Parts: sequence; structure tokens; C-alpha cells
Amino acid sequence: MFSNRFIRILPLVFLLSGCETTPDTPTSTSEIKANPKTIVSEQRKDIAQIAPLTTKELDDVWQRIRAQLTFANSSHPDVQQRIAWYLSHPNYMDEISRRAEPYLYYIVTEVEKRNLPIELALMPLIESDFDASAYSHKHASGLWQLTPAIAKYFKVQISPWYDGRQDVIDSTRAALDFMEYLHKRFDGDWYHAIAAYNLGEGRVLRAISNNKKQGKPTDFFSLKLPKQTSQYVPKLLAAAQLLKSNKMVFPPISNQQTIVALPVSGAVILDNQEEWRSLEGLNYGVIRFPAVIDAPHIVVPASKQAEFKSMLANQKENDYSQWQHYTIQPGDSLSVIAKRYAISVKQLKAFNNLKTDRIRAGKKLILPMLADQQVEHLVKSGESLWKIAKRYNVSITKLKQWNNLSRDRLQIGEKLTVFLSNS
Repeated sequence: MFSNRFIRILPLVFLLSGCETTPDTPTSTSEIKANPKTIVSEQRKDIAQIAPLTTKELDDVWQRIRAQLTFANSSHPDVQQRIAWYLSHPNYMDEISRRAEPYLYYIVTEVEKRNLPIELALMPLIESDFDASAYSHKHASGLWQLTPAIAKYFKVQISPWYDGRQDVIDSTRAALDFMEYLHKRFDGDWYHAIAAYNLGEGRVLRAISNNKKQGKPTDFFSLKLPKQTSQYVPKLLAAAQLLKSNKMVFPPISNQQTIVALPVSGAVILDNQEEWRSLEGLNYGVIRFPAVIDAPHIVVPASKQAEFKSMLANQKENDYSQWQHYTIQPGDSLSVIAKRYAISVKQLKAFNNLKTDRIRAGKKLILPMLADQQVEHLVKSGESLWKIAKRYNVSITKLKQWNNLSRDRLQIGEKLTVFLSNS
């Protein structure tokens, strides 16, 4: 399923690889099919106000966003250059809409609940191109490209089994918490807050302070910031202005609930029915799917909520033959065993229904680790992630996740860890 998906988007992989690698400007002047000066003059006429939505448009989430856009239009050259880039890549939004379709209604709803600027719902477009499995070389991950430090601060769980940064529910909550914090930190200036989301609040505050000392303006466009961040806000403004002006096609996304989170308590091994397997693409945060451990929920299509809720309620008791076992040795303690296997004492007690920390030598413990075969694959000449994933019948996403890979290129002699299911 996922290998085929990769093949399908391969031609766009360099175009749609997240905010850090998306070209800041067209690679050559011949690519620009729109004159920025012309765009500016047209926008001044066309987006002085947003036209009322038709009944048909109300069925589209993009148009729902369009009706609520509030950021002022900008004629700054960086914004216009990015608008020209978007217009010279008309297929870009086709792929963006395909990726955003499962998530956009949920994200827009959450932004509206907090009464935040609707432009924030476009941030995953800038951060990750709406790729929930995206992973950057700076170890940021998911739709919102949260770093481990920010995730931890905003209580997003990351463990060997679950990475909430790749879960749309947990990551959206944390990202919007972070944006609310930054908005207050920068005294209500959304452009400063958005820049700080990308760069870090300290460096944006220093840039503001430096301008103050030199008697210069402190608005976003006057700050001296790294190139990536100086282009970050313009990318967002450009996308918003194009949506507002209807100068670029945003393929429609149905304006109705698409996903639901079903709570999960404890550890669950979902059987390998085709219905469960269809959920993997909505649950990138579950690292060892279908073993759902540490995850507070699984995300399912709203249209199949009742079906999956019933299936989850009727799951049989875990088949513990699928888990690793450990025979307690003299001198062992739960903390010693937990440290040895990089798991928590809490997990160890939960899996073995232990009420106390007392254990006896000779008894067996069930470890919250699947009894899978772990393979170390040595990369050979001519091999790619796609070839290796196909060989072991695993997805490229999981292959990258298991090995913390943010890149697609492999080096000869590099070692990759692959987990093979016994089922």
C-alpha cells in the first residue's frame, strides 16, 4: 500500500519536501510565468475584499478558510516572488490538497475553536507540505514539524512505540498551544510569532532588540533573520493571498468531518484484518503499527467510526505469544530490567498486571516488545529506500522512522534496522 503511494508521488518528492527544502525562489527566471508587478496591481483590485461564498463553495474547506482570512495583503517583493513561484507550479496545490484532505477540516475546526487567525491552518502547507510522516534533518517531525524539545514542553508523547508529533490530534493541539504562547510573547504580533515558530523565540527577540538599538523599525520585514525564516512568513502570506484572490486553483476538499479519534487504553495489538491495515496512513504516530502502545487513541475515518469502535471494543485479549518473554534472574529488579530493554517500569507492571514492584527469580515477565525479527541491512551499491522497503515488504515511511532518516539518499555501507513481523 505505502510503497505504491511512494511511487505515485516520486516525481514530486523534491518539490514537496517540506519548508526547509522547498525552493525559496524559482530555480531560474524562465520558470516564472507571472510577473510579480502585474500580480501586485491585480491583487490591489481583486482582493480589496473577499467575495461572498456561493452555496457550492461552502462545501469546500479551502473556501471556508478563504472567507475568514484577515492578514493584510502584502506587496513586499518576497511575498510577490513566492506568489510567482506558486503560479509557476500549478500542479503543486493538486498534491497539497490530496495530502491535506484527511486533516484540513479537523485543523480548521481547531483553529476556529480557539478564535485564532485562520491563516494558521495553512502552516502545515509551509511546514511539511501536509505530509504527516515528514521528518527533517533537525529532527522536527509531522504536519507541524515539532521538535522533540517543543513536543516535550507541550506534553506530546514520544516513545519507541508512539510519536505524537506524527499524530494529527496531538500535534495540532501542541502547535496551536505553541502559537498562542508565542502570540503573547510577542505582544500580539502574529508575524513575529510565526517567525519564532520557525526560528525560535530567542533569535527573533534578539533581532527585534538589535533593530531597536539601531533606531530601525521592528516589523517583520525590517528584521535581519536567516534566509529560511525571512522567507517563511512570505510563503504563508503568498499562499493566503492566492487563496483570497482566487488566482490559483486549490482543488476542493469536502467541508465535513473526515476523522475521529477513538481512545485506546493500555496496549492493543490490532489483528491483521484489512480494515485495520487501512488505518496505518492515518496513524503515522503509531510506530510499530498494528501494535498500539503508548498511543492515547487511534485515528479512524469518521464515516467508519461505529465500525471501528465496535471492532476495538471486541478485540480479543492480547495474544502474548507475540511478545518477548524474560525469565527473572537473581538480583533483578523491575527498574534494572526496564533499563536493560529501554522501557518503563510502568509499562512492565501494566503488561504483567503487577500491583507492586516485588518480583521473584525464576518467574517470567512479558516484555512490551513484539517478538519480531530485527534485521540489520547493509546498504549495497544501487540500492534505494524503495528497493529495500520492497524487499522486506515494509513501507518507506516506517523504514525512515525506524532509522531516524530525514533524507532519501542512502550511503553504501550504511546500516538500516528493519523489523519483520512474525505474523
